[in-house]
Amino acid sequence: MKHNNFGYLMGEGLRAVFKHGFMSFAAICITVACLVIINCFLLISYNMSLIVDDLQKEMRVLVIIDETYTEAEAKNVGSEINLVDNVDNAVFIPRAQALKEFIGDSDESTFDGLYPENFRDQFEITLVDNDKASETMSALEKVVGVAEVKGDVRTAESLADIRNLLYAATIAIAAVLLVVSLIIISNTIRLAMLDRREEIAIMKMVGATNSFIRFPFVIEGFLLGLFSSVFSFFIVWGLYEVIRNAINGMDIAFISAVPFAEFMWPMAGICAVSGFCIGILGSMLSIRRFLKV
Repeated sequence: MKHNNFGYLMGEGLRAVFKHGFMSFAAICITVACLVIINCFLLISYNMSLIVDDLQKEMRVLVIIDETYTEAEAKNVGSEINLVDNVDNAVFIPRAQALKEFIGDSDESTFDGLYPENFRDQFEITLVDNDKASETMSALEKVVGVAEVKGDVRTAESLADIRNLLYAATIAIAAVLLVVSLIIISNTIRLAMLDRREEIAIMKMVGATNSFIRFPFVIEGFLLGLFSSVFSFFIVWGLYEVIRNAINGMDIAFISAVPFAEFMWPMAGICAVSGFCIGILGSMLSIRRFLKV
């Protein structure tokens, strides 16, 4: 394509955006709304994933050693525990420490009848992957010298289910809204082509190539997608910061939102790629049938 032709076609595409002002405006508004909703769900999913990860990191599995074992023997059991798949770390808690943790900040006189001998040596276990807590606990129970294994498996599995549900919901909503955006852009380009159908027919008859005819409409779709991606990025940024400040101001222990700057560039990339794909694919969907004149 010659340079002067390129400039002409670029100009035609840009003029088409403003020529069909209302439809272009409507297409941009609807696409922006779709992209904002998609990105909001992505941000919610990302933050919820971080919260779930933090909660899972706090999960501990307690392994109680047989009461007949001496402290030295109990420590030897720890070597076997560390060999169990998915065990990240095993911290030994002797009987005296177990008693101290049981009493906590309470008045010690209340527990005068309790002695370290009333407790058993323990190991506090952290896991590599809390999603496999159930299997790991079953493996720990089979270790010789282990009397009991305690852990809130149901909570760990529930947290994993919540995270997976968020991922699935985000993908489903994103897919639906992307299709809606494609349809909107496609209809806008279709109207532009209907307005120029006689001109397209004449161009075909005088020998204009399909790429020459197609290019202005691709540029129009590209620009609609570009404007949508830019607007949606800044809207999401503003909304996120307002909501983040409100959440962080509540001072809830396990709920927080990370600063937007932490994922600003990935989010800009997502907006740009989504906008470009919606614009170009939407225009291509409309162009094909009109080139058969």
